[in-house]
Amino acid sequence: MEEERRARANDREYNEKFQYASNCIKTSKYNILTFLPVNLFEQFQEVANTYFLFLLILQLIPQISSLSWFTTIVPLVLVLTITAVKDATDDYFRHQSDNQVNNRHSQVLISGVLQQEQWMNVCVGDIIKLENNQFVAADLLLLSSSEPHGLCYIETAELDGETNMKVRQAIPVTSELGDISQLAKFDGEVICEPPNNKLDKFSGTLYWKESKFPLSNQNMLLRGCVLRNTEWCFGLVIFAGPDTKLMQNSGRTKFKRTSIDRLMNTLVLWIFGFLVCMGVILAIGNAIWEHEVGTRFQVYLPWDEAVDSAFFSGFLSFWSYIIILNTVVPISLYVSVEVIRLGHSYFINWDKKMFCMKKRTPAEARTTTLNEELGQVEYIFSDKTGTLTQNIMVFNKCSINGRSYGDVFDVLGHKAELGERPEPVDFSFNPLADKKFLFWDPSLLEAVKMGDPHTHEFFRLLSLCHTVMSEEKSEGELYYKAQSPDEGALVTAARNFGFVFRSRTPKTITVHELGTAVTYQLLAILDFNNIRKRMSVIVRNPEGKIRLYCKGADTILLDRLHPPTQELLNSTTDHLNEYAGDGLRTLVLAYRDLDEEYYEEWARRRLQASLAQDSREDRLASIYEEVESDMMLLGATAIEDKLQQGVPETIALLTLANIKIWVLTGDKQETAVNIGYSCKMLTDDMTEVFIVTGHTVLEVREELRKARKKMVDSSHAVGNGFAYQGNLSSSKLTSVLEAVAGEYALVINGHSLAHALEADMELEFLETACACKAVICCRVTPLQKAQVVELVKKYKKAVTLAIGDGANDVSMIKTAHIGVGISGQEGIQAVLASDYSFSQFKFLQRLLLVHGRWSYLRMCKFLCYFFYKNFAFTMVHFWFGFFCGFSAQNPCRSRQRWEVGMEDCVEARGPAWPTVAETVSRSSWASLAYGDRDRVSKLVASLAYVGRDCVLNKTVYDQYFITLYNIVYTSLPVLAMGVFDQDVPEQRSMEYPKLYEPGQLNLLFNKREFFICIAQGIYTSVLMFFIPYGVFAEATRDDGTQLADYQSFAVTVATSLVIVVSVQIGLDTGYWTAINHFFIWGSLAVYFAILFAMHSNGLFDMFPNQFRFVGNAQNTLAQPTVWLTIVLTTAVCIMPVVAFRFLRLSLKPDLSDTVRYTQLVRKKQKAQHRCMRRVGRTGSRRSGYAFSHQEGFGELIMSGKNMRLSSLALSSFSTRSSSSWIESLRRKKSDSANSPSGGAEKPLKG
Repeated sequence: MEEERRARANDREYNEKFQYASNCIKTSKYNILTFLPVNLFEQFQEVANTYFLFLLILQLIPQISSLSWFTTIVPLVLVLTITAVKDATDDYFRHQSDNQVNNRHSQVLISGVLQQEQWMNVCVGDIIKLENNQFVAADLLLLSSSEPHGLCYIETAELDGETNMKVRQAIPVTSELGDISQLAKFDGEVICEPPNNKLDKFSGTLYWKESKFPLSNQNMLLRGCVLRNTEWCFGLVIFAGPDTKLMQNSGRTKFKRTSIDRLMNTLVLWIFGFLVCMGVILAIGNAIWEHEVGTRFQVYLPWDEAVDSAFFSGFLSFWSYIIILNTVVPISLYVSVEVIRLGHSYFINWDKKMFCMKKRTPAEARTTTLNEELGQVEYIFSDKTGTLTQNIMVFNKCSINGRSYGDVFDVLGHKAELGERPEPVDFSFNPLADKKFLFWDPSLLEAVKMGDPHTHEFFRLLSLCHTVMSEEKSEGELYYKAQSPDEGALVTAARNFGFVFRSRTPKTITVHELGTAVTYQLLAILDFNNIRKRMSVIVRNPEGKIRLYCKGADTILLDRLHPPTQELLNSTTDHLNEYAGDGLRTLVLAYRDLDEEYYEEWARRRLQASLAQDSREDRLASIYEEVESDMMLLGATAIEDKLQQGVPETIALLTLANIKIWVLTGDKQETAVNIGYSCKMLTDDMTEVFIVTGHTVLEVREELRKARKKMVDSSHAVGNGFAYQGNLSSSKLTSVLEAVAGEYALVINGHSLAHALEADMELEFLETACACKAVICCRVTPLQKAQVVELVKKYKKAVTLAIGDGANDVSMIKTAHIGVGISGQEGIQAVLASDYSFSQFKFLQRLLLVHGRWSYLRMCKFLCYFFYKNFAFTMVHFWFGFFCGFSAQNPCRSRQRWEVGMEDCVEARGPAWPTVAETVSRSSWASLAYGDRDRVSKLVASLAYVGRDCVLNKTVYDQYFITLYNIVYTSLPVLAMGVFDQDVPEQRSMEYPKLYEPGQLNLLFNKREFFICIAQGIYTSVLMFFIPYGVFAEATRDDGTQLADYQSFAVTVATSLVIVVSVQIGLDTGYWTAINHFFIWGSLAVYFAILFAMHSNGLFDMFPNQFRFVGNAQNTLAQPTVWLTIVLTTAVCIMPVVAFRFLRLSLKPDLSDTVRYTQLVRKKQKAQHRCMRRVGRTGSRRSGYAFSHQEGFGELIMSGKNMRLSSLALSSFSTRSSSSWIESLRRKKSDSANSPSGGAEKPLKG
């Protein structure tokens, strides 16, 4: 375990002795040599694959093999090959991605010369040169740059999701090392912390020239960042490859499996146990039969040479029956599952309604194994920036001196909607205006042109009070570089309205006010931080007047205003309420005039506080507090952080589907909360929004407990009968919290979340969060995102989905059951790590409510039917065992055994027997059953026991029917149902989101449903065997001869089985297509075609030893008795199912039945759909303030170190109540999950 990192510049020999990781990254799983063994090892970890391999080995043993080995090896190899090809393809793309990154080039200083090196060859201690817009190759200590004072600008979108530029600075002692010769001589040694995943912290020391210099995160350039607006810089590699903070946060690739897959593994084990039980029963029966009956016929029916007792015969019979009965779980099940999943994936890829025309990007299912899991999601974890929002700030409205601007009204005085608005304001009078800026209210521009002093002062404040940097690449082309997009939007608004921020120096700011250049002396910047929630500048205008301009959160600034402004305060407050109600980000603007004497005295005290060795921050805060008081109110701004199209509607719809949405963002609290209101996750109608900001474990625990107490007390107050008790058990408290009245939300900051995720407090956090309707986690690191997802996975029996668009979301995407990548503005790392990808958040509703729900429904119906039809098929063998001496041998071995008995018979009985023996040996196996009936009767009469053994030693079906049943006769109809079936159309799936709940509750395929399918299959097998058996016991042919013989019985049972399962799938199919009709009726036609072909003269002539029963099918199916038997069997098997479904539909319909009925009624009545009315949201004032830039940027500006040398939402949804049966099941599931007996390790359910 590395305790500290030592890296010496330009000394590879020294650094290599520590054996640090290289800069080569690897996300792939295999290589050419390891692929086959590793992939096979992984595949045989699947219980089913191991099970079929075991069966294959059994079938290769001649003494117990009752079926040909090819019936198992062909489908097994097919399944393994398909899976291996899919895995190899996925890993090939991972190799391509790794190679693309590892083969990027960087300029590395080697032996005093800059050389091009691949990223994979970069080592710790190397000095790298980066140029503008290049990615940082490893975690570097910034040594020097082209900017003054060793500054450089970086974009960290790949790390934290923020697209705002950030500033990094080299330490002064190295900032002058800009020359190659100087850097080649640099031999400083860095001793720092070991590799870790903390993006915002770094501590180390540089030892050079017998001095040591402290290092912090402000001196580091992390891998994944992009160099911006900096011509070049040099850095020393500290961490490389997997040791970099980006890779430390990326998380490990986890093999994802669906809950149905996990259940299937359990069911396969249960079925195998059931199979063993049946084998034991039949083996015991065989041993008893051989001991009591079989010994009497040893002369004619001798045991095999290896068999020396009845017990050993039973032992061999056990393994033979294991082979015969293995079709309860045929390997074709897994082939069919993969085909169905592949079909569902193509449906997602081909969905035109999930295709983004703007970006020309389709939806993509990057995996085929998780489709049905999309129909069971209960928790969605979403990034904010770039996922919910476009990260584009727009100046939307403002309030100046009590008047609101931004709304447009028609001639009747009604507010105009966006589509009804006239042309935007014309800013052509201003040559420096930003042509992309749009504003719709012309009255604001008129106020500026009319010379309104309040309006001028308003925009003057916006053009002066900020930390934006200006760059003019050509005359009149201004580019603003803002650390926060909201600041950039405000400065751009001032620019378009005639107050153009042009340039700045450490001591001045130049603004063009309506075409006139005005330079202000910058006296002080009172910087922003999370406690102050405001920033101010103190400037001196050309007339010598000193004024403080301040902007900040309304909750902070409104308490610092001059008292006589009460009337203006009231009107501005009303406007703030209106803006907040629209989900806009608000700021309050104010100013204060300062006299020269007061300012000089205040500046002196500020200087003293800034030089203090202790409590420096507190002293400065007190000084700032003093001057930022008694201010005059100017107005307020309202900025829209543009949501992606359809986000509020999507969140509202998913909420109605009982899906809980948590937002995990690296942005600050105010920003995240505002977005929460914009997308309707948070509303003013909520009972309370809890904000957890504690800095210690005790503070966080206390805040969480207070929140839980309020929720429980609120429920007690409204009569739910709950009273909070501090000693409630964890499971009991969770049950109480889930029944609380009212709607709550939880907002928690990153530093508080770090404590909340500790082992002794994670359950308290989870209980509180799961009782809330919405959860927002702010300022979280990529690893914390993954930890939150892992926490819910650990304790909740729920499927989780994570969605994001940046590299900072990769860990979360990999951790969740399902990962969705948004192909947005922050690279493709999230997409590469995801299971599904598309371009807009709104497509998530269609992915889950349509494709996910259909996939789950289809897979469940497929599995239920598949187990039913195979138990109905296989259990006939079991019943037949009681009537054939419990023999499990195939027909070929039966004939061999019979012929051996005939030879022994001739030797024992003397000269009378050769004639009979020769007659029998000359007759074909077919002629024994369908030759001359008189001759057959004589043979059977004289050799009754030998003829009887011909029946005793057979399976019910011939081996070709056993092989083709799952591959040909019944495979395509169930595939068609599994791929195309649907209970309601896609429009109804979106219209009734409660239809999604059965998947969350796992209602359609579970252990109970499995046993029901098995019971139906066993019931069908009993009727399938005993009805024909009873009929054949007394039935005769048209000519009066006995109908009963083995092959006629086998054909009748097989035909009944194929018809019954075909009718059953017709009943199960809810959505008929031409393909369903073709496959169902086509499969029946194929069955009869193959049946008649196998009993034809042509095949007998070509393969006389394989197809002996010439004419059997034709003769059997020509008998009316046989068809009456088939019809009777089908009716008795199917009618109870039809009756049960009719009664259930009439007495206890589920929601999908009700929706289908409603759809039929609508079609008949041709009723029009109701339109939802838009309802405005009103509520109390709340802060919409949001600063995104970091503290300290103002100080950086004043120091001059950063100066270049050259210059739709949904308002409300009426929730539809879910069916009572769903609610009762949900409560039952919740109660069982929260029972105290479950212990701490038992997952909680909420």
